[in-house]
Amino acid sequence: MRLLKFTNWVSLFFLGFAFVCYFYTSQFSSPRIMAEESSKSVYDFTVKDIHGNDVNLSEYSGKVLLIVNVASKCGLTQSNYKELSVLYEKYKSKGFEILAFPCNQFGGQEPGNNEEIQEVACTRFKAEFPIFDKIEVNGKNEAPLYKFLKGQKGGVFGSGIKWNFTKFLINKEGKVVERYAPVTSPLKIEKDIQNLLESS
Repeated sequence: MRLLKFTNWVSLFFLGFAFVCYFYTSQFSSPRIMAEESSKSVYDFTVKDIHGNDVNLSEYSGKVLLIVNVASKCGLTQSNYKELSVLYEKYKSKGFEILAFPCNQFGGQEPGNNEEIQEVACTRFKAEFPIFDKIEVNGKNEAPLYKFLKGQKGGVFGSGIKWNFTKFLINKEGKVVERYAPVTSPLKIEKDIQNLLESS
């Protein structure tokens, strides 16, 4: 009887040891996977435009990009659209593009369909930069592009997008060089954009 109990304890010990080894191996392998993901650039992704057509982001190769999750009914909407438009008008001829991705995950502030979103962005706020298909930027249904962006540049309290108008600045090689909080004014990052445009 004692031998049987001893055998059970030994079995449990080795079972626990195997579990720990499996967990450690899984954790150890994740940096390699992350390294593989970080070797990508934004040019490796295909997204959908506001009309549902595929857009390969390699079309923007060699340009400086500002990627922003936007919303039509946020307290930050008017100031951000206005300042983004100023930057776009000033630098679009110099190789600068703004890619706007509508998202309804923050306070339900982008509830409309794509047609309604385009109407607000392009008619009310006079946005001339590309508006893409509405996506999710966090959670199990997050867009692959945003999984990549967050993996490249995490936020202050983790990598998740915290609110509308989080901004990612991309260099000419398609790599994320900076991430800006929603409250950061687009005009305050103008110097960073200029520096990237002037780099070879």
